[in-house]
Amino acid sequence: MNPIRPSIYLVLLLFSLILVPLAQANNLMPSPPQLAARSYLIMDAHSGQVLVAQNEHERYPPASLVKIMTSYIAEQEIIRGNLAENDLVTISEKAWRTGGSRMFVQEGTQVSVIDLLRGIIIQSGNDASVAIAEHIAGSEEAFADLMNQHARRIGMTNTHFENATGLPSDNQYASAYDLALLARALINDSPDYYPIYAEKYFEYNKIRQPNRNRLLWRDDTVDGIKTGHTNAAGYCLVASAVRDDMRLISVVMGSASEETRAQETQQLLAYAYRFFRTHQLYQAGETLSQSRVWGGASDQVRLGVAELMAVTLPRGQEDNIEVTLDLPARIKAPLEQGQVLGRVVVNLNGEELESRDLVALEAVEPAGLLKRIWHSILQFFMGLLGK
Repeated sequence: MNPIRPSIYLVLLLFSLILVPLAQANNLMPSPPQLAARSYLIMDAHSGQVLVAQNEHERYPPASLVKIMTSYIAEQEIIRGNLAENDLVTISEKAWRTGGSRMFVQEGTQVSVIDLLRGIIIQSGNDASVAIAEHIAGSEEAFADLMNQHARRIGMTNTHFENATGLPSDNQYASAYDLALLARALINDSPDYYPIYAEKYFEYNKIRQPNRNRLLWRDDTVDGIKTGHTNAAGYCLVASAVRDDMRLISVVMGSASEETRAQETQQLLAYAYRFFRTHQLYQAGETLSQSRVWGGASDQVRLGVAELMAVTLPRGQEDNIEVTLDLPARIKAPLEQGQVLGRVVVNLNGEELESRDLVALEAVEPAGLLKRIWHSILQFFMGLLGK
């Protein structure tokens, strides 16, 4: 692999030493980089906020980025107990004959699920992808239907899968935004298997192949995820990195070469880490407010968010955020724990940045008959007084 050219290192060094401190000192932020790619995006993995994007909802051939879904489904099947890592998969003639990048499995042999998973992730094996698809769903066509069901569940509205490999197909497409959503689901839902995406080599059948993600060798903070290339798709890369507890997901589609997709990804990561910061606002289950409950055994209910709430802000903008709680005028029992009662809305400089359901952190049972009658009388007179 060719090292990055010294001139590029010099540009990045000057950017870090001169432009970045100057911009930060004045709370200024330069325009995002314009990349040599059809489509690109960088997203904060915790908040889900998109920091930089171009043509992020346009549909393009995804090439081997399709295998992110293939491996994700295999991991979920293991996690749910439908597969075991040591289950043996018999390799079909179709899997063995599948062209393109290969793990080099042999027809009629049996290969463990975990080896096939590594063959998909690290070696980008089309043969391994077909083998695992047939094992899970009976056929690659049936597996593609399963892929599309998962895509809808994740919210991938500009994606359609037709095979498990990413080999060219007339009606197979994805958007950069959708692939970022998929990467986010992969990171969150498969924590025990995500470290495989950072492995640099995998050897099977005495053939040792490297991971095609060059950034794994260049940047210790990058730990995945997948490369792709066909003539129609160009050179693509979905990557993720963690620096100072801030995880970012980048997607580059339709670049001109392996080196270009790596360099463009580095530009996205450098820009986002320099000029943005993720702030954790509220923990899951943290009490944000207490509200009166009418007709309940308890007169108060604690309100909060069901999941960690974080926002990603330009550096220096922390003091400009405003948090408001949108609640109904009256909350009536009974209440179930986790019941949605309103919204938490975060605004930055007057524009909505993030919102989340505000839920009851505890159940509230109905009060006794007399208390409920009394509360009804109070609410009636309060209504007459416009309160």
